[in-house]
Amino acid sequence: MSEQKTITVALTGASGMPYGIRLLEILLKQGHRVYLLYSQAAQIVAQQEMALTLSPRPKETEAFLNSYFNVEPGLLKVFGREEWFAPVASGSNPADAMVICPCTMGTLSAVAAGLGQKLIERAADVMLKEQRKLIIVARETPFSAIHLENMLKLARSGAVILPANPGFYHLPESIQDIVDFIVARILDQLGVTHTLLPRWGSDA
Repeated sequence: MSEQKTITVALTGASGMPYGIRLLEILLKQGHRVYLLYSQAAQIVAQQEMALTLSPRPKETEAFLNSYFNVEPGLLKVFGREEWFAPVASGSNPADAMVICPCTMGTLSAVAAGLGQKLIERAADVMLKEQRKLIIVARETPFSAIHLENMLKLARSGAVILPANPGFYHLPESIQDIVDFIVARILDQLGVTHTLLPRWGSDA
């Protein structure tokens, strides 16, 4: 198991919620501390794509997800969209890394512009200014020139742009296999060990 890390996971209103929920599951089951943030649109997408209800009340969602993933309370902390006293809002107490998964183009553009008007944007801004890892799992197609320019701006600022573009060389047999391909790439960027997929060139 990897050394325990503190990871901020942000869910926004792009399609691709199974990626974010699977990432959350793996991190918690491996014993990593997770700070969870989610937008109002993410609540709608979670319901539509996974029949998963994320309450607007953080403590209710926290209790629900502990039960949903069958993990002990304490590892997961859920924060509201404008909870400015959350650890993620300050560079004096940053997480080890942050993943926005899935990430809308609206959130991506707000982070690129340094707006920080919602907690997700502020937490991402903290990662950049403190030179911590920020992973953006962009979920849109096709990309406009504006989208690409914003991604380039963030990449030059130190963010990792990791679009949800699964490969098929591992011969996936289910949707879960496709989801795990992307989650495995995210975990690699976080330095979190996993066995979701065999390594390229490995006999495993």
